[in-house]
Amino acid sequence: MQTKAFSEIFPLFNTANSQTLELLLSVAVEHEYPTGRVVLMEDSWGNAVYFVVSGWVKVRRLYGENAVALAILGRGDFFGEMAILDESPRSTDVVALSKVKLLSVPAQRFIQTLFKDPQLHHRMLQLMVRRLRQSNIRLQLRRQPPAVRLANTLVSLAQSYGQSTEQGMEILNIPYKDLADVTDISVEDTTKIMEKLSSKGWVKIDQEYQTLCLANIKQLTHLARVVRG
Repeated sequence: MQTKAFSEIFPLFNTANSQTLELLLSVAVEHEYPTGRVVLMEDSWGNAVYFVVSGWVKVRRLYGENAVALAILGRGDFFGEMAILDESPRSTDVVALSKVKLLSVPAQRFIQTLFKDPQLHHRMLQLMVRRLRQSNIRLQLRRQPPAVRLANTLVSLAQSYGQSTEQGMEILNIPYKDLADVTDISVEDTTKIMEKLSSKGWVKIDQEYQTLCLANIKQLTHLARVVRG
């Protein structure tokens, strides 16, 4: 991958200098996983940071025999950084929600690069603060009705990873169990709300291509009452 394409895909590297990008790409390893494959195992020690080139993954935590999705990530995002920054075992695992292509950068090289490039270091801090703010937004929404919370999740995913089409903003047709988990509502509520949104024409599901189109992003954003930090 060329350095220009790399920086365009990943917001983390928007301000990184060309030498930093060339160094990281020289040691990056490409991975491809099918839908359902576990990419990272919980409790394994962090030895790399992973970047999502294409496809979708979910970050989940296991509670005995039950698994709960904590986050859904798409093209341009990254994961695995926490385990290498605090040098501890991973507290979650990551599973491919679709066919996914990743790039991994060895932990030691990534840490070295962070300290060598102040712009990258600063950008990393900005994005981690952004994730904390998103977590705070989820907490603020807990008292809101399920429909508001689910609309917020859909709009957030579309804004972060969606692709603009003639029909609207397109994202993965995420399993309702995972949507329910990251929204902190029940699967039953998720199913009912999605059926209502579909009947209104605000969302359109393509089962063949496993895509979900937010056909009326304006109304969904209004419903979401998006809290901005």
